[in-house]
Formats: sequence, C-alpha cells, structure tokens
Amino acid sequence: VPGRCSCCGAHHGGTARSLFTLTYFCQAKQHQQTTKAGTDEKKIIEVLSSRTAEQRQQIKQKYKALYSKDLEEDLKGDLSGNFKKAVLALLDLPCEYEARELQKAMKGAGTDETLLIEILCTRNNKEIVNIKKAYKQLFDRDLESDVKSDTSGSLQKILVTVLEATRDETQQVNAELAEQDATDLYKAGEGRWGTEELAFNVVLAKRSYSQLRATFQAYKKVSYSLLVNTQVCAKDCPGYFATLLYQSMKGAGTDEETLIRILVTRAEVGDLPAIKEKFQQMYKKSLAEAVRSDTSGDFRKLLLALLH
Repeated sequence: VPGRCSCCGAHHGGTARSLFTLTYFCQAKQHQQTTKAGTDEKKIIEVLSSRTAEQRQQIKQKYKALYSKDLEEDLKGDLSGNFKKAVLALLDLPCEYEARELQKAMKGAGTDETLLIEILCTRNNKEIVNIKKAYKQLFDRDLESDVKSDTSGSLQKILVTVLEATRDETQQVNAELAEQDATDLYKAGEGRWGTEELAFNVVLAKRSYSQLRATFQAYKKVSYSLLVNTQVCAKDCPGYFATLLYQSMKGAGTDEETLIRILVTRAEVGDLPAIKEKFQQMYKKSLAEAVRSDTSGDFRKLLLALLH
C-alpha cells in the first residue's frame, strides 16, 4: 500500500507495516537530532502523546538500533522536572511503570496503601500478571512477598488475593449470589472478624466488577474504608479516578505524581474520555481546565495533549 511518512513526508511504496517502521525511523532520528541541537519539546510532546505504548516501545527499539544509545538516557539529560517524569513514564512499558510505582509505594518507612489499592484493585488479571513479572525482572523480588511484608490485616489479605489474578471477568450477573455476598459482608462487618473476614477477601478480590456492582447495590451500609475504596473502583471506575485527579489538584500545591500516573496509565487503557466526562459532572469544570490552571510549561502541554 503506497503511503507517505507522517514524520518527514517521504513517499513509501511498501506495506502499512513498513510505512510505520519508516515513520518510527524518522521519529527516532528527530529525537536524536533534538538532543544534539537543543531539545525540541514540541516534537517530543507531539510524538509521545499521539502513540500507543506499543508504538513508543518500537520507537525506543529503533532509536537504540540506529544510535546504540537508549532514548530515555538521552532525554534524561535534556529534560527536567515534572515534564521529564511524564516523558519517562510514557516511554515505560505500562506494566514496568506500574511495577515501579508499587515498589515506590512500599519503599522506605511507611506504605502508601492508597496507591497499592489504586493500582492493584483497578487492573484486570492479565495486567496483574504482567505487573508481577515486571516487578520480578526489575527488582528481582516477588511482588506478593513485598505486599505481605508491607501490609497487614484485611488489606493484606485482599491485596494478596487480588495478586492471584483469578478475578471472575465475565459480565454476567448472578442476582442470588449478589444477595448472598451482601449478607456475608454484613455479617463480617458486624465486628465478628475471624473466619467471617474471608467473606471480604472472596467478594472483593474474586468477584467480577459487574457482580460487585450488584452486590453493593444489595448492601449499602458497609463503612470500612477499604471496602469503600473497592466499592468506588467497582461501581464507578471513571468516577474513582476523577476523584483522585481532583484531590491531586485541590487546595495549595499539586500532587504531580498522581497526575502523571493516572493520565499516563488511563490514556493507554482508553477510559480517559469517561474520566473527563465524570470529572465535568462532579466538579462543574473540565479536567483540561483544572490541569491547565494547576500546571505550567511543557509539563502542562504534555498532559493537555494526553487529554486531547
């Protein structure tokens, strides 16, 4: 299929696949040129924000083959601040980026339990498996073991169960099961912890999100914070991420790490439009408007490009 390279405009008469390769070649070359003669942040934003994670990996591979250097290493020396963090996040494989975020959440004194819940309770089984593999490759450690040592109680049990990656992913809802699970949650939530705590593990970590929505509809009185977090994830995932984004920009200061993490990972998943819509409904302003007012420079431009 004849075509034209979207990067340099050159004609190419091969297949669509080879046309993509030509485009990656040109983009990689342009990246290399920008690092020599002043970084072209506009081109970096244009290329990285408009490509999938898989395409960005191909650009990295082509760059390495052409110049015997890692694209990330070249960019690290030319970029700075939150813009550099966002660019490097986009150049990571999603599973590797999320593995790094989990390791950071458990590193040093204290554990960022909210971050553990955000990542592990919103990923599907395949994504969990890939994150575990990436964690092992990057840190030569077992993610489940680290989660066990850094958490305790019901949170530990639920996260470890989630890491088994055996959640039901069918869309079919069993109304009778929802009623039974709601009853089990009520009994476990009445303070009789012990064997009843198993109900929380099984329901929250094993049931499909469709099934969980039916269960939470049947039972609305449970008030445990972990259950509330998981309930929000299951009932309204876009609303959950919209809330996290709002909180990251609320008041004085901005939590740039959360902004980067959510916008980069959800842009790849493809539910940013739903998150944007929910943000507008909940806070009466657009997510882009909020990002624009709380960020600046090339960092702002990159985030807005992801939201476009």
